[in-house]
Amino acid sequence: MHRSVSSERQHLAAPLDVAASTWTRARAALAGGVDSPVRAGLPVGAPTPMLVSGHGAHVVDVAGRSYIDYVCAYGPVLLGHGDLRIAAAVERAMRAGAVLGATHPEEVRLAERVQQLIPSMQRVHFVSTGTEACMSALRVARAFTKREKFIRFEGCYHGQSDAMIFSAGASSLSRPSLAAGITQAMSGDVIVLPYNDADAVERALCDHPGEVSAVIVEPICGNMGLCMPIPRFLERLRELCSNTSTVLIFDEVITALRVAPGGAQARYGVEPDLTCIGKTLGGGLPIAAFGGPADIMAVLAPDGTVFVGGTFSGNPACVAGAHVLLDTLGEDRGFHERLDRLALRLADGLKNVIRERGRDYPVTQCSSMVDIKFRHGPAHRNMAQALEADPTVYAAFYHAMLARGVLLPPSRMELLFLTGAHTESDVDLTLQAAREALA
Repeated sequence: MHRSVSSERQHLAAPLDVAASTWTRARAALAGGVDSPVRAGLPVGAPTPMLVSGHGAHVVDVAGRSYIDYVCAYGPVLLGHGDLRIAAAVERAMRAGAVLGATHPEEVRLAERVQQLIPSMQRVHFVSTGTEACMSALRVARAFTKREKFIRFEGCYHGQSDAMIFSAGASSLSRPSLAAGITQAMSGDVIVLPYNDADAVERALCDHPGEVSAVIVEPICGNMGLCMPIPRFLERLRELCSNTSTVLIFDEVITALRVAPGGAQARYGVEPDLTCIGKTLGGGLPIAAFGGPADIMAVLAPDGTVFVGGTFSGNPACVAGAHVLLDTLGEDRGFHERLDRLALRLADGLKNVIRERGRDYPVTQCSSMVDIKFRHGPAHRNMAQALEADPTVYAAFYHAMLARGVLLPPSRMELLFLTGAHTESDVDLTLQAAREALA
């Protein structure tokens, strides 16, 4: 029995009213209505759906609508939402004390496992977020080299610390000004260069001899869409840093455990001095880490003079989630290969749909990450090229996919993540939705 148009509208009115009223409450209680600006959805003209639950590869919003999820919390969800193994381990840890304020054996065991997976991290220090990991690694580099300046790249997002937030990637539009809360004293120590331009790094190091403490980079950039390093870029950075006694920092907050158990440095065979990891590490819980050689990490208190601490650093609940994640990846040796094939199925399918529509938009895929750029020509290689993507076309595509039950990131600068819970059926339904949306 089919509903009439009027009864269908009445049927939808109640959940839509719930969503609207909840957003009204959010605006009255939360600054800006959200706790992270990307959730406001300004680039697509509307907030992201307010979600109430996630199971596997699907999420449900406050109005009861279900979506195939490709946001996946912007990277942390690798096994899928609501993984029962992680939930059980975290519950056991919570019952024994969620946070103890002391070092505990499972924290030590997790550090040992990280050492084995990423050998460059000879000494590990746990924190709670990627922001803290990158901020702390830079502090360590400055103390180790006794130099103040550092180099980073436009379009690489290393968290929300003052030194990192401006001229960054992701959905941060901050500029180095007091309007963004950034002082000239802070921005004066930061040298921002184009991604994939090792010649610019060489010139900067020559222009500031003995002044640059570190070069920090996303070895595979996931914050201006998916931007791959060009051949020899990472190798050149390693050579330039070695030749000038500059600390090379890999921000693998997105890539560690996702592109390979050993991260992008294992994929490309380039070893940094310091590594920052996070997001996927906790299986969906907030835990991150940074680490490197013993001599560099020795500047940390209590052995050295650099303070990095945190009440929740290495807490038992998040550590328990991390152990389950590593157990799962260790037991399922084909996990990354299987997820890579699934992401390739999505990427190739999107390319076919785009060609069917007579367009030449590039689609980029690496491991479980996929990106579509609504710009002409080959895949982008830096932030300037990423900004060529048409924001209005992306916004229209976003809403058309949302209406068809597919949740994409609400910004052309973000990328699509897949999890171990996504299926070929999910991908096929997504491709059908894309075919209709691009029509």
